Amino acid sequence: MELAHSLLLNEEALAQITEAKRPVFIFEWLRFLDKVLVAANKTDVKEKQKKLVEQLTGLISSSPGPPTRKLLAKNLAALYSIGDTFTVFQTLDKCNDIIKSKDDTAAYLPTKLAAVACVGAFYEKMGRMLGSAFPETVNNLLKSLKSAESQGRSEILMSLQKVLSGLGGAAASCHRDIYKNARSLLTDRSMAVRCAVAKCLLELQNEAVFMWTAELENVATLCFKALENSNYGVRVAVSKLLGTVMATALIPKQATVMRQNVKRATLEEVLELMATGFLRGGSVRVGVTQAYVVFVTTLGGQWLERNFATFLSHVLDLVSHPRATQTHVEAVYSRRCVSFILRATVGSLLGEKAQIAAAKDICQAIGKQMKAVEAVVNDANSENKAGAADVAASQHVMVCALQELGSLVQSLNATASPLIQEPSIGLLETVTSVLLHPSMAARLAAAWCLRCVAVALPFQLTPFLDRCAERLNNLKTSPEAVSGYSFAMAALLGGVHQCPLGIPHAKGKMVVSIAEDLLRTAAQNSRLSLQRTQAGWLLLGALMTLGPSVVRYHLPKMLLLWRNVFPRSLKELEAEKARGDSFTWQVTLEGRAGALCAMRSFVAHCPELLTEDVIRKLMTPIECAMTMMSHIPSVIKAHGAHLKASAAMVRLRLYDILALLPPKTYEDKFRSVHVMLCGIFQLQPNSASGSGALEHDPSSIYLRIPAGEAVPGPLPLGVSVIDASVALFGVVFPHVSYKHRLQMLDHFAECVKQAKGVRQQAVQLNIFTAVLSALKGLAENKSTLGPEEVRKSALTLVMGALDNPNPILRCAAGEALGRMAQVVGEATFIARMAQYSFDKLKSARDVVSRTGHSLALGCLHRYVGGIGSGQHLKTSVSILLALAQDGTSPEVQTWSLHSLALIVDSSGPMYRGYVEPTLSLVLTLLLTVPPSHTEVHQCLGRCLGAIITTVGPELQGNGATISTIRSSCLVGCAITQDHSDSLVQAAAISCLQQLHMFAPRHVNLSSLVPSLCVHLCSSHLLLRRAAVACLRQLAQREAAEVCEYAMSLAKNAGDKENSGININTFTPGAGSRRDGHSRHQGVNITETGLEGVLFGMLDRETDRKLCSDIHDTLGHMLSSLAVENLSHWLMLCKDVLAASSDMSTAAPLGGGKDEESEKKDEMDDDTMFTALGEEDKTKPSVAPRWATRVFAADCLCRVIMLCENANKAHFDLALARSARLKNPKNDFLVLHLSDLIRMAFMAATDHSNQLRMAGLQALEDIIKKFASVPEPEFPGHVILEQYQANVGAALRPAFSQDTPSDITAKACQVCSAWIGSGVVSDLNDLRRVHNLLVSSLDKVQAGKGSSSQLYRESATTMEKLAVLKAWAEVYVVAMKIKKEAETKPKRVLKSTEEDEDDFGTVDELPPDSLITLVQPELPSLSRLWLAALKDYALLTLPAEFATQLPPDGGAFYTPETIDTARLHYRNSWAPILHAVALWLNSTGFSASESTEETAAAMPSSQKRATSIMLTQTPGPPPTTKSLPELNKDRMHLILGVSIQFLCSPRPEEPVEHVTSCLQALHTLLDSPCARIHIAEDQLLGVELLSVLHRLLLTWDPTSVQLLVTGVVQQIVRAAQDYLQEKRNSLNEDDIGEKENPLALGEGGESGGLVPGKSLVFAAMELLMFILVRHMPHLSSKVSDSPSHIAAKSHLSEESARLVAATVTILSDLPSLCSPAGCMTVLPTILFLITRVLKETAVKSADNQVPPPVSAALQGIKTIVTLPTVKTDETQNQWASLIRSTLASILEYSQPEASKPVLDEVSVLTAIALFLWSASTEIIGVQSLQNGCINRFKNALNSSDPWVQAKCYQLLLSVFQHTNRALSTPYIHSLAPIMVEKLKAVERNRPTNNLELLAVQEGVKVLETLVALGEEQNRVQLLALLVPTLISYLLNENAFASASPASKDLHEFALQNLMHIGPLYPHAFKTVMGAAPELKTRLETAVRASQASKAKAAARQPPPTVHSTPTIKLKTSFF
Repeated sequence: MELAHSLLLNEEALAQITEAKRPVFIFEWLRFLDKVLVAANKTDVKEKQKKLVEQLTGLISSSPGPPTRKLLAKNLAALYSIGDTFTVFQTLDKCNDIIKSKDDTAAYLPTKLAAVACVGAFYEKMGRMLGSAFPETVNNLLKSLKSAESQGRSEILMSLQKVLSGLGGAAASCHRDIYKNARSLLTDRSMAVRCAVAKCLLELQNEAVFMWTAELENVATLCFKALENSNYGVRVAVSKLLGTVMATALIPKQATVMRQNVKRATLEEVLELMATGFLRGGSVRVGVTQAYVVFVTTLGGQWLERNFATFLSHVLDLVSHPRATQTHVEAVYSRRCVSFILRATVGSLLGEKAQIAAAKDICQAIGKQMKAVEAVVNDANSENKAGAADVAASQHVMVCALQELGSLVQSLNATASPLIQEPSIGLLETVTSVLLHPSMAARLAAAWCLRCVAVALPFQLTPFLDRCAERLNNLKTSPEAVSGYSFAMAALLGGVHQCPLGIPHAKGKMVVSIAEDLLRTAAQNSRLSLQRTQAGWLLLGALMTLGPSVVRYHLPKMLLLWRNVFPRSLKELEAEKARGDSFTWQVTLEGRAGALCAMRSFVAHCPELLTEDVIRKLMTPIECAMTMMSHIPSVIKAHGAHLKASAAMVRLRLYDILALLPPKTYEDKFRSVHVMLCGIFQLQPNSASGSGALEHDPSSIYLRIPAGEAVPGPLPLGVSVIDASVALFGVVFPHVSYKHRLQMLDHFAECVKQAKGVRQQAVQLNIFTAVLSALKGLAENKSTLGPEEVRKSALTLVMGALDNPNPILRCAAGEALGRMAQVVGEATFIARMAQYSFDKLKSARDVVSRTGHSLALGCLHRYVGGIGSGQHLKTSVSILLALAQDGTSPEVQTWSLHSLALIVDSSGPMYRGYVEPTLSLVLTLLLTVPPSHTEVHQCLGRCLGAIITTVGPELQGNGATISTIRSSCLVGCAITQDHSDSLVQAAAISCLQQLHMFAPRHVNLSSLVPSLCVHLCSSHLLLRRAAVACLRQLAQREAAEVCEYAMSLAKNAGDKENSGININTFTPGAGSRRDGHSRHQGVNITETGLEGVLFGMLDRETDRKLCSDIHDTLGHMLSSLAVENLSHWLMLCKDVLAASSDMSTAAPLGGGKDEESEKKDEMDDDTMFTALGEEDKTKPSVAPRWATRVFAADCLCRVIMLCENANKAHFDLALARSARLKNPKNDFLVLHLSDLIRMAFMAATDHSNQLRMAGLQALEDIIKKFASVPEPEFPGHVILEQYQANVGAALRPAFSQDTPSDITAKACQVCSAWIGSGVVSDLNDLRRVHNLLVSSLDKVQAGKGSSSQLYRESATTMEKLAVLKAWAEVYVVAMKIKKEAETKPKRVLKSTEEDEDDFGTVDELPPDSLITLVQPELPSLSRLWLAALKDYALLTLPAEFATQLPPDGGAFYTPETIDTARLHYRNSWAPILHAVALWLNSTGFSASESTEETAAAMPSSQKRATSIMLTQTPGPPPTTKSLPELNKDRMHLILGVSIQFLCSPRPEEPVEHVTSCLQALHTLLDSPCARIHIAEDQLLGVELLSVLHRLLLTWDPTSVQLLVTGVVQQIVRAAQDYLQEKRNSLNEDDIGEKENPLALGEGGESGGLVPGKSLVFAAMELLMFILVRHMPHLSSKVSDSPSHIAAKSHLSEESARLVAATVTILSDLPSLCSPAGCMTVLPTILFLITRVLKETAVKSADNQVPPPVSAALQGIKTIVTLPTVKTDETQNQWASLIRSTLASILEYSQPEASKPVLDEVSVLTAIALFLWSASTEIIGVQSLQNGCINRFKNALNSSDPWVQAKCYQLLLSVFQHTNRALSTPYIHSLAPIMVEKLKAVERNRPTNNLELLAVQEGVKVLETLVALGEEQNRVQLLALLVPTLISYLLNENAFASASPASKDLHEFALQNLMHIGPLYPHAFKTVMGAAPELKTRLETAVRASQASKAKAAARQPPPTVHSTPTIKLKTSFF
């Protein structure tokens, strides 16, 4: 409210705006005031109070609308409670006067209502303070209640409710009056009044004891009356009243009981009372059902737990009562009601332990019923009618009990295992006994219950199936048994798809044989024919749900069975009609219906098997069935109407299957299908909503249930047939000719004409649904409706219904019109339609046609879309806006607003021009329409949402118009948020959510979030859904703020003022503070915050969407907040996980404190004894259930992952501790390690399998992330070591016999991670976990058929492969450790600088520690690994080679489960491949397969398979393969698997697979055997290289690229070795022959390389790719492209290693070529190497040589010294190449200002390499020589001593070159500079070691020159050297004070002089003689040196100059 930031209303501003905008202005001011008053300064308020009161009371008489009066009242009350209360009585009197006023006009009504509202608000806020005035007020209100109209009545009742709430016990004197006056209104005409009365009485019963004592029965009767013909709102309010009163009667509130002596009601009385309501039927039954739930919820979970048996028997009695089951449909309704009561109470109020107890009670109840039934059945001869009725009634009890039992077990999941395992309960026996119940409904319910148990406990699935099959065989002669056990088997088969581990394949065969047997023997015994036929087909239908992998094997047999059920030809059909009695017909029809049903199941579940051929074979029986349908009427005529049901069943099945098949397949039959369908719409449906029951269609027992339904509920047959025909009509209609369409539509019109009365409505409904279905089909097929006459016919049909009094028909007609316009798609047609409705709406005055045509307009726009209907937009909108203002008819307003919303939605941006008028209309209506017209408000909410979406992101803008639109939207949201209807509130939330998406800054989270939190506890699912969806969006962006605002709610809740404000503001009605016992009272936000509440909700909510939104919200919060607030989130997860199933249910549901304690009244002490139902509300209502615990375990893994991306300290104890010391608030994951382990342990050892999986996953994550974290206190140990017992204990249970395979498989993963992590160094400690793996390995070796099978064969595959994979991973780690130990120099102790990854210290462990554990198993392991790889290789073959697969499967898979097995192989092949490569490499391929060992290790059944497996030719035994052949096979296997995978790894493959595969290849190519194999067949190498190249294109990680370069290097080395071998052999053999051994190699004589065949080319392609990836400027294409950024970045360490490896391989390539080939590749290679040198040789501070530089220099050396190239033909080319390369290097090293400083040393090294190795090519090229000399000069003059030193070293090598022609020019030009440099040192002695080194190197060069000179020049040379050296000597005084470097120089010079003297005695003497002062200096130095001989002895002289200079360039360059 920017207009006035003062408290007062800005009256000037108000006067300036138009009349229309004033209400909004006032409303905004009131909203502003509402926010400000609470926070304002009290003195401020008191100053302005007088004026404020005037303004507010003035507003009362300005006819305010409903939302305004509510706010006005609230503000007035707040003002008085904050400011002075002097004038409150005056104001109260004013209001009372207005209420008394006799003015009854409509205009005065709003004023009266406002006064009433104010009175209510005063009392609610100030209560006792106004005590003296209350009798008068109440009388006044009651008086006007008698004469008021409906709006007044509800407003007065709401005020009375508030008066009662404010006064509490003090109003006792008026209680009876209020009760008497209010109760009669419970049956008021207006539903809104009924709701208000119920709420008022609910408030009253808090204090009025008589309501739940003396008046209890009357209250109940009143409530039942109120429920008659009620709507949803009334049912909610009345059921709440009824339930609460009953609960209070049973257990009164202590406080009231102490005041008066109260007689309590007993549980029996209370339940009896409620039962009378239930038995009244209709809407009363629905309301009472709800009341039962309120009753139990109010009493709480503990009460239910204690009294469950009584409650259960009462509820089950309800459904066996004859009055509840008078007709079948009514019985089904009653069952639904009772199931609802049980589900809503048992399902959400009881914790898991109590639920198990409840399940026991239900079992006993079922057993008791069944005994009674058996007694009656066995006593059948005594013809007692009563007994038969009992049996009939018992079926309904059975259905309810069994469904609840099933639901319970399913929700408990694996936690329910005690129920099955405890023999005393006998759950299974009890349930199976019901399979013999005489009633089909009970048998089906028992079957369903078994399915639930099997899905919850999959290990029971196979035993159940076996048991049922066995019983079915034993009791073949009992009709009930055949029917019951076949139901059970079908249900179990239907549940298989929910059990990931499946059932053994053989069970399919078993089912088929049982079904065949039943069908075959059906005719033998007429008493059983019907049941056997039905049972046989039901089983076959259920079999189809197992999917194609099972059905494929039985398909031929099925096709045969189907063909035989139907007559072969028309002739047989005709003959059939003449034969048979009614019974045979019934069996025949049932059989055919069954066959068609099985077909439908086949088509639905096995679409992959539907080839054209199969469809053709299916069509034969289907066509026959279609023909038969036309004969049916005559058969029914002949044999009686009881065949109708069976015939209808056939019809239903036929329609179902036709709708599933592609219409093309029965094109020629369209005509007959249509005729068949036409007849059906004549049938008259009865309303069927909610009357679904299993017995209507037994086949639904095995179908998949639609999401959101707990139990399948197919509708009654008559309804289903119509539904199916409608669906089929929609499928067929688009495919028939226009002529037929016309006939159909005309026929429909005719039908409508002929039908009369109620029947006409029914027929019309059917026809419309069909037409809609057809139009939808047309739209989906993108086809048109047809020519003019077809349209006309359709239009006539539709238009007639737009004015139909039945609203459903009007909706259908509007919808049809829109769809027609969409399908016709012509502008003229659309215009005609629109115009027709415009005209109608302008003239019509009746509600019916106004509503119908306004909807038609909405639908037209909706289906044609904004662009197609744009020209009609203006007219449509103006008409609808006008209609929406018609206050006389809420119905017209509702329909027109709904249409408007449709138009806004479909027009999108085109609607932008109409936004303002629409918005102002919406606001006006929101401010004026009475809240009781909820539909209007719902549509207003929808319009508001649509407008917000239309304006969209524009809402962020700041323009004047946009600001207005935005504030209007916000006001609209505020009004709808305050409405009492849950739908309207939900709409408001979604509007705010949209606003937040488009303009997040303008949505005030501080008020939105608390209101959403309040809704989380609403009893309306819709509201909870909307609130969570909104929170999910908010948490995505602003999780921290959301949590903070939610916590503020918790802080305020303690203080009464605020809690009133906080909660009441947002839920007027639904959840307001005084609704004592709403579903969860108030919000319960404790210190765990919003996230705690959400975790709690997960335990109560069953709605899928809601739960997934809660998961997402928590996920977003976790991502944003967990790392900052670790302890909090870990505690949350821990609390949830710690609630393992032994915790009993905590206190019942309930939120904030009991309202009594909030009232500061005289009863303070009594509140200590709050009633049982209200104990300790702070505890969660139920212990977290298993699904929530699984989610918490997942959260744990996410927290670990988030920390991994956050801070290193999370995984470093020392770092974490030091950070913690700096700031105690810092929190790191590693500090919580014990908690993490504990949580993972709790989860991994739980009952629930899902939780065990999650726990093992968490454990694996913890091991992987913390394995290398050292323990600071004990160096050499890691932090996880202390938890080894926990890890062992968590893993052990997963290896027990009865654990499902998937858990064992996961546990194997964790074992290998633990063993391989290196945490445990002591082998004895490792043995515990190791033994688990050993025992599993024994299981694997036991072969295929040994263990008794519970699950699908692929489950065994999964387990065995997991074991092999785990062993492979352990072996890989073991070999790595072994290798490291071998390469390391042997040391006794580990020094500290070494990494702790190694195992322990060296004394404890032999170097190959881990390998000793694996070694004993290796022989069998290697065999199994190879077998698994072979399987994998076969399974990855493309589909066209399917025939080559072995017919009876592989080593670990069976042919039937091939599809699922593939996945398991895909998960585990990589480590196995790596292990096999390591094993082959370590044995050097010398291990052969001996037959004995293979045979001994496998059971006999598998010997045959093994021999096939190992040789692929089934003939000879495996020994016939020689070792080389065997190795060749193994090589092919490994290379094949690798290449196949690397060709196209799926993007979702883990990167570990890729790295494992590459490492395997690398390892493999280490062994000579493999190298020869790959080098012999060059294409293999090329293929491998091109595959690796492809891999690089798709996989980016540097680790992968490094591995690839490793493999490439291996391939190139292999080729080099092979070529060398060949050349050597040539040299030996053919010395005499002409052939030149050097000409071998790629490129031959011509030098051409063929892409695709050339290894060198392939390698260069790949290496070039890597280089360009890391140094893009190498490629001109890349650097020229506009997207390329020129800036050069420094290579990362990994990239540098990669580039170095690449360069090394590049330089090896020429050795694979012939001389001519070399000339082809060298230019490229040299170019790349020199460029790399240029790019990477950058000077660094520490003079380190980067890897790429050393690789490049090494490469240059390799190439320049190539032996093969210098043949006569290539000589010139080679010379020019070398010169160009040197020239390039010189050019690159030109110093430039712009470039980074080049590393001169590397460049000089390169130059020296050329000078040294390629002297012949370079001599005499003047320009090159000058360039080189220049570079050396620059270096000599460099200021960097390091460069000087290196330069001297290089010059030394150049000067010493054997080819004098090369070295002389260099000596001439560079020696003088050197001498100058060295002489200068005397004045400028070295200060550090580097400078000293430079001098020493220089002296060495001079000495070498002396040595090189001829004898005659030696004196001159020494004359240069000796004085220089002597000048370095210091006298004794100077020596003492000199720096260390200076001293060293002195020593060095002295040593050298001593050395030179003896070498050249003659020359030395000559020089010394010439200069006496030198001589004296030398002598002094020598004497001093001898004096300090002791020192000198310690310092050994540096080694003298080598007499033969060499360059050592292997590893370091010097």
